[in-house]
Parts: sequence; C-alpha cells; structure tokens
Amino acid sequence: MGADIMKACLPQELLLKRRAEILHALCSSGSVEHLERVMDMLLAQGELGWEDCQNVLVPGRALYSNARQLLDLVYTKGSASCELFFNAVKQILPEALGDAFFSPGCHSTLDFREKPQRTPTDELLTQRPELVLKLQDCIDGALRVLVESGHFSSTDCDGIQLPIYTPSQQARRLLDHVRSKGELASLVVLKYVQQSLESESSLEQTNPSLTKEFVKYQKKLRSSVSAQSRFLSTYGGTSHMPLDDIYTEVQMELPNNSADNYKFMGFEEIIGPVGSVNDDADTVLASGEAGSGKSTWLQRLHLLWAQGKVLQDFLLLFPFSCRRLNSEQRDLSVQELLFQHCCWPDRGQEEIFQFILDHPHLVLFTFDGLDELKQCFVDEHRICCPSQRAPVHVLLFNLIQGSLMKGVRKVVTSRPEAVGPALKKHLHKEIHLKGFSPSGIDCFVRKHHSDPNEAAKVLESLQANTALLGLCHSPVLCWIVSQCHKELLGCGEGSLQTITDVYLMILQHFFQHHSTVKSAIGVNWLQENLGTVLHLGQLAFEGISNSSYIFSVTDMETCGVTESDICMGFLIQSKDMSLASSKCYEFLHITLQCFLAALFAILSRNTGSSVISKLFELQEMKKKRLRGTCFGACLNSTNIPNIVEEHSIMAETPNLQITATFVSGLLSQRYQKLWIQCSSSVLVEKKTKQAEKCLSKGMQQHFRSIPQPMQEEKKSMHAMPEFVWLIKCIYEMQNIRLAKDAMSKLEAEHLKLTYCNIGPVECTALAYVLQHLKNPVGIQLDNNSVGDVGVEQLLPCMHICNSLYLRNNNITDEGIRKLIDKVIHLPNFQKIALFNNRLTDACTKHFSYLLKTRQNFLSLRLGNNNITAEGAKQLAEGLKFNHSLQYLGLWGNKIGNEGAEALANALQNSESIVWLSLVGNDVGSAGACAMSNIIRNSTSLEELWLTENCITRTGVESLTEALKHNRHVKSV
Repeated sequence: MGADIMKACLPQELLLKRRAEILHALCSSGSVEHLERVMDMLLAQGELGWEDCQNVLVPGRALYSNARQLLDLVYTKGSASCELFFNAVKQILPEALGDAFFSPGCHSTLDFREKPQRTPTDELLTQRPELVLKLQDCIDGALRVLVESGHFSSTDCDGIQLPIYTPSQQARRLLDHVRSKGELASLVVLKYVQQSLESESSLEQTNPSLTKEFVKYQKKLRSSVSAQSRFLSTYGGTSHMPLDDIYTEVQMELPNNSADNYKFMGFEEIIGPVGSVNDDADTVLASGEAGSGKSTWLQRLHLLWAQGKVLQDFLLLFPFSCRRLNSEQRDLSVQELLFQHCCWPDRGQEEIFQFILDHPHLVLFTFDGLDELKQCFVDEHRICCPSQRAPVHVLLFNLIQGSLMKGVRKVVTSRPEAVGPALKKHLHKEIHLKGFSPSGIDCFVRKHHSDPNEAAKVLESLQANTALLGLCHSPVLCWIVSQCHKELLGCGEGSLQTITDVYLMILQHFFQHHSTVKSAIGVNWLQENLGTVLHLGQLAFEGISNSSYIFSVTDMETCGVTESDICMGFLIQSKDMSLASSKCYEFLHITLQCFLAALFAILSRNTGSSVISKLFELQEMKKKRLRGTCFGACLNSTNIPNIVEEHSIMAETPNLQITATFVSGLLSQRYQKLWIQCSSSVLVEKKTKQAEKCLSKGMQQHFRSIPQPMQEEKKSMHAMPEFVWLIKCIYEMQNIRLAKDAMSKLEAEHLKLTYCNIGPVECTALAYVLQHLKNPVGIQLDNNSVGDVGVEQLLPCMHICNSLYLRNNNITDEGIRKLIDKVIHLPNFQKIALFNNRLTDACTKHFSYLLKTRQNFLSLRLGNNNITAEGAKQLAEGLKFNHSLQYLGLWGNKIGNEGAEALANALQNSESIVWLSLVGNDVGSAGACAMSNIIRNSTSLEELWLTENCITRTGVESLTEALKHNRHVKSV
C-alpha cells in the first residue's frame, strides 16, 4: 500500500514526505562525502550552478543544515530537479532509501538527445562525478602533469593539497581550479585521466578470472575491513568520530637525502617503487615514535582500500594487529592465520586460499605494531610451506622476510628501536612518520572542534606556549590537548610544559568527565580517585613488565579492576578474534598505559625505590646481559608475580623508557604535594632521590665514553639515543640543579646528535639542559626532525653554541627568521650549516643582515635548498660589508649567472673567504668569468667548486687565465 502511494506521488511531494529519511541517508555517516557526490551529479547535469553550491556548502555550518539547504533548493526548482536529485541519490546510496523511492511511477524527464560537441572545460563539468572518483587516487600525478605543462604553480598545488581536505575534496578543488585556467589546462587533465584508465584496463586484462565465491569473499572482506576502520574511537567507545572527518595527514620522510624528504605521500607512492632500497623484498616499513600516528595512518589505508579509493591493484587486504597476535597461543598455518584472524570465507576456503598462493602479487598484508610483539625479530627458524603450522611470531617473521608467501606485499608499522639490521635487510623500503607539521596541528584542531571559535581559542593558546606547541607535533598529544580544551583554556600561560603535565591533564579530564558532580574538579581529585588509579596502574604496570597489552577479565580481577574503573574510559574493549568468546580490554593508547604504570610505581606502597633503579638501569642491564629477576623481585606484594624475563625486557625497552620518562616527570617537585595526599611522603622522597641518582649516573656513563681527541682535533661526544632519553627525563623532572650538575661534568667541544629522532619535544629538553654548559660547543643535529618549532625551542641554549649543524631537518624561512633574531646578539655564534632543508630566497635577507652585523661570523652553508639569483643578490649585499666569512656553501641551488656575478662582485676583494662552493647552480660562462675575478684578486681563497654547471670554453679559459695571477688557490 505504502509503495502504491509513493508511486502516485509527484517527485516534489515525495521529497517532502520522505525528507527526514533522505536527510538521514545523506548525513548519518557523519561525513559530507555523500552530500558532495550528489551535488557533483547535479552540477554535471546543469541542474545546479556554482552559486547554488556555495549557498549549500557553507564552511563551518552543520552537515544537516547544509543538506536541508540542498533539499529546499531542489524543491523550489521543481519536479524535474527533484527527479534528478532522486536519480543521483539512487546511484550513490542505492540501498539507503529502498526501491519505492525510485519506482517507475516517477517518470524520467532526463533529456537523452544528442548533445553538441563540448569543450574540455565543459567535459570537466559533465564528467565531474566520474573524474572526482578517479582523481582522488592520483592527485599527485595530476598536479605533476599540470606543473610540468606550465598550467599550475607550486602555490596552486599547495592550495589544493591542504591537509584539511579529504582526497575527494582535493579532487573537486583541482577540477574547479583547472576550469578557471582554461581549455588547455582542462585538456591536460582529461588526457591524464584517459591514460590512467587505459593503464588500469591493461592491468585488468592481466588479472585472472574471478570465481563467484571469490567475489563474495572479497566483498565480505572489504565490508569487514571497512567496519573496523570507519570510526576513530574516543572515550572508550562511548562516542565515535568518522575517520574521514578527523584524519589529518602526517609528515613522511624517505631516508634518501633528498631535498623533498618531508611531504605527504599517497599510499600508491608508498607501496610503489619510489625510494626502494631492495627490489627483491616485499615488505614496506613505516616507522615512527610512540604517538606519531602509525596506527591511524594504517587504519586510513585500510578504510580507503575498503572504499575502493586506493591500492585497487590488490584484490585482497588482510589487516593484523601484532598486539592481538600476542594472545594467540596456538600453532597456526598461514591459511588459518588469514581466515581466523581477519575474515572467514563462508564457502570455498581452499579455492580462495589457492588463489592467494597462485596470485601473491594481488594480495596485501598489513601488520600494525611490530614493536609490541613479545618476541624480537629473528632470522633463524625458516618456514617455506604455507600449510605448515608454527607459532604466530614465527609465521610473521617468515612472511616479512619472504620465506613464506613470496610476492605478497607487506606493510609493517613499528617504532624505530624495534627495527634492527636483521629486519632491515628484508625491507623493500622504509618510510619515517614524523608527526604533524605546524599546518597539520592547525588542521587537526579545527577538525576536532566543530565550533570555529573554540578551535581558534585552542590554537591561540598553543601559539602562546611554544613548549606545548612542540608537544602537539605528536598526534596523540595533539588529540589529548584538543580533548582537554576546557582544562587547557583554564590554565595560565605556560603552565603546561612537559609531557607529564599533558597526561596529568587528561587523567584529570577523564575523572571530571565521569564525575557525578559536574563542577570544577577539586584539589583532592587524585585522592578521591586513588582506588581506580592504583587498580588500573597495577594492570598497566604488569602489562608493561610482561609485554602484555590485551587483558582478560581474569587479569583485571587479579588487579582489582572493577566495572566502574572500566567505565572511566581508559580501557576499551579489544577486538581480538582469537578470543571471541570472552571479553578482553586494552588501554586507549600505549603511552597512556605507560603513564598509569608510572603512577603505580610512585604511588603504590608495594613498590620500593629499587623499581626506579630497574627502570633507569635497563640499558646497562641489556649491554651486560645480566640475568635474573627484575620488577617482580622489586615488588614487596605477594599479589604481584615475578613475570619479567630478560628477553621481554630487551624487546620492550622503548615502553619501559617511556614509563621511566613519566616517572621522572611525576617525581618533579611541582607534584610533591599531590603525592603526599595519596602515598607515604618518605617513600616518595626515597624514589625521587633514587631517580635523581640514576639520571646523574647515566649521564656520567655517557661522558666517560667520550674518546680522547686526536692531535689538533676537537674533543667530540657522539651521543646515542639513550643520551637524549636521559636529557628528556631531566627536563620532565624540571630539575635545574640536576641539569647544572650534569653539564658541569661534560668536557667536549662538539656534541654530535645525528640520527637521534630529535623533534621539537627533544629540542625543548636539550635546550633546558645544554644551556647550563660551562663553555661554548658545536651542536650537530643533522638528519633529525627539528623543524621550525624545534628551532624555536633551541633558542634558550644558543648562547653556548658556537656552531649549529641542522642539515636535513625540514626547516623553512620562518625558522631561520627566529634563529637569526636570537643569534644576531650572541658573539659566540659563528657557524651554521643548513644543507637540504626548505629554504627559499626569503631567508637570505636575514643572513644578509647577520653578515652585515657580525664581523666574526665564519661559515654559512645553505646547500641543496631553493635559493635563486634573487637570494644570491641578497647575500651579496651582506657580503660587501663582511670581512670575516671564510666558508660559503650554496651547492645545489639555482642562482644562475646573475647570482654568481652578484656574489663575485661582493667577494672579489675579500681577504677572508677560503672556500666557496657553487656546485650544481646552473652557472654558465658569464658566471665563471665573474668568479675569475675572485681568483685574480682574493688573497685568501684556497678552493672554488664549480662542478655540475654549464660552463663552456670561454668560462674555462677565463678561470685558467685568472689562476696564473694567484698562487694561493689550491683547487678549482
């Protein structure tokens, strides 16, 4: 009866009658994508204009409000528009509204008459829905051809690829921008898409025919992966946020010394050949520190594959969590691993598995959190037969190294510490996830807060506290800060300085969120919730000690965890298919588990000060291969078993170090009053002194390892990552006396901290400690992730720095501006090296000012950046007034003849310049002739480098002639 009524309805009447259902279908996912796709189709059919779209998609307005605006607009346009709208919805959401909405009673009024020949810009509009679907997978490629053809600039590309936009929104912006560029640009895009389709078609012809059962299984697997990946859980699953709406790109680095290291890379590019170090290997490693966004990045890959948007060359994708594989006690075959832990085929298991064996290149495995596996990677127990049963970790290691399922592509995430040489030799490539860029922080905060005013207040607060801004480069810390925005805005300026401060804030936030009295939480908040903290803390502590991250009901009962403790939101229910019959839980994030474990170590009366010693002496134990008991022996309670063995200590060093870092922060004098309410003041004091003693001893051990310098060499300390960890612990403790004492014992003239994973957080800690050095030193931070925020964090220690090396650190002109503003007044600062960053001509005015002002500045190296002739001219203005510079390196820029001539004019009478490099700068004979004037006139020049340019015979002859007049030059 209802269907008959709808058949009799006109499209306008139907739109009114079913308005609520239509709104729900368009908006219930929480994503704007369905609404935008419907509008794409209406635009393509000419039913909507650009002004209509702007009136519907109003930035900052609620999704449901935008959808209502579209329905109102379609209704006012009449029955034909309503019918076109229904047809668009049917194509995009075929099952959302039922067949009755699209019954034959609603007669089509579409015009299928032959259309006149269309221009390329017209084609972009009429084919808009199909082009959006195609381009969202290959935005980088389309932008590349537009830049190469001269239609787009880098500014155009940056505007389209802002991380706040989803891939489909980037595709729409690209199409809109291309249409504004005219017919030729539109034709370039259409040809690019056509070539991509032809490439896909040829690939499809090489794919085998797929059986009915395989296609059913593929759909079931896609549906399963999509369901697991669609939402980002918060508050223990009590609310959900669509991943599409909150996901923000993180910075990625291909460790290949390229100037384009830091960028946003598409998944196709990551899986593909770019950056390959071993073409015979099948495993791609995505490494990053705890909280750098590895799991969310992999979840994004899963979701986009399930939605058919990326990596469609892979017909099957099997996602695994190493954390959950830890709980699998059975020996399994590869087939059992795939089907029992990912998705079970309803029929044809053998047939589907045989397809996987026959076509490994069409299959993708992902393993999240290799560092959380209890066993370290070993290359000893080889398995080649996919039907052979073995422990899960043995299967995993053989899959990664290619002994099993050779040809299947694997993507693995891990913290860097868990990736040793034994694993690296089996990698196709490695990418480093480096957290949010400054624009990424801005984007994430704005996505997290639907109220633009609220987001603006949070961002303003971050900008006022550079230490906190540095912490927010870690996605997990950025999430915490966004989650706790009310507490953040209630803090005084600068009150949050350390990671411990941030985690205490979220602890307080969770208790307030679940408090029955919705008022400001009192000063005794920790004491009031001490039972929960100790229960969860013991569970976290035992888990960290035993490399356990998933907990059964029995585990939780042993630690006294109650239902009310679970409801606080620190624990979420684990989706562990191997233990489907029983409930299991895990902490929201591994760093939260470490923080609660640290709280337990401090507050529990059953943990002595020896626990503190074990945390900080862990690396020394590992080096000496000490055996025996560890944490279990340090716990006086008989309820807590001795569960830690040496192999798990070695495997879990990173998590124990994070726990020790939190212990340092919690034992700060700032929090002593908090602990007195909850624990024995004598015991806390003993633990504090023990932590200070361990940190002091650890620093001295590093200092004693400094080798004596060779004759005429500077005494140099090559710091290891453990040194940086100790520095972070001292900073978390905010103990100036400890920092001064440590630096008073450091006797080195050069500190080498290369490849130590140093980002803005580590820079803050380094500056806090290094500022207390007795004598000026050189600080070498090459090949880290310092960035502009990190540069700003280093400023407090620049007065003790005589040379600063920041090669390959993703630094821009803004970071240089802040640095020069500081060092211009510091007479000790004499050398800087900034090879392979993101500098442009804008930075050269600051260096020019430095050269004019400082007559004891010795070395400026700016190789492999983006400096042109204009930048060289700026530098030349400063060089005219400088009489001290000895080394000038501009290798790999684009200064050309004009730039070379400007520099030559400024330096031709220099009595200080010793070494000058203009390698690879598009310098021709005119520039070489200008350089010959320096050779002829300078009394100090010893080396001039001009290789990889385009100098002809004329230039060479000029240089040769100049050499006849100069006996000081050693090489040209």
